[in-house]
Amino acid sequence: MQSPESILKSVKAWQTGHFLLSSGLHSNEYMQCQKVLQYPSHGMTLALLLAEKMKSSGIMPDVVVGPALGAVHMEVFTALALNQVMKESAKTAEIRAIFAEREGGSNEFSIRRGIELVPGEKVLVVEDVTTTGGSAKKVLNLVKELGATPVAVAALIDRSGGKVEFGVPFFNLISLNLETWEEKNCPLCLSGSKPIKPGSTKFGNA
Repeated sequence: MQSPESILKSVKAWQTGHFLLSSGLHSNEYMQCQKVLQYPSHGMTLALLLAEKMKSSGIMPDVVVGPALGAVHMEVFTALALNQVMKESAKTAEIRAIFAEREGGSNEFSIRRGIELVPGEKVLVVEDVTTTGGSAKKVLNLVKELGATPVAVAALIDRSGGKVEFGVPFFNLISLNLETWEEKNCPLCLSGSKPIKPGSTKFGNA
């Protein structure tokens, strides 16, 4: 089985340049995980590695929730992988996969389209890449507000180098301590470079 690092590099998901991250920070490296997750075989390989880690730690959720847009696909792959690795456990109900959407132009999340969390359900929150953990923390708060119980957070990549905390167990495949800067301190900006926001049309055509 390929390593997570080799999979990322094989589809050029590990990129260098000048990027404006969703956290508002700037960086000279970016992990465009959607370049990996567009391939179901790669998505399942990575999700199975995460699922095995969680199974070994006794994490057995009822639902997997991911914040859109970054975790779209990730929640489905993770739920499928968990269902697969937990076939031999006492759990019989299928683990569901749900994505949380931003409310209009705000930074808050909601679960819509007639889908609900049942009070008491155990929820795993997933992301593709975590830097400050802001999106995952907002989804964790949403899960609590809806009466469900967060049991863990999982991500393919932890960009914080182990610094981010969620108050529940955190699982990842790759932990990196990459440099990030606020705009006023960004050496790339000071040199005259303009950041590209990953996911924008310009970025996609670069």
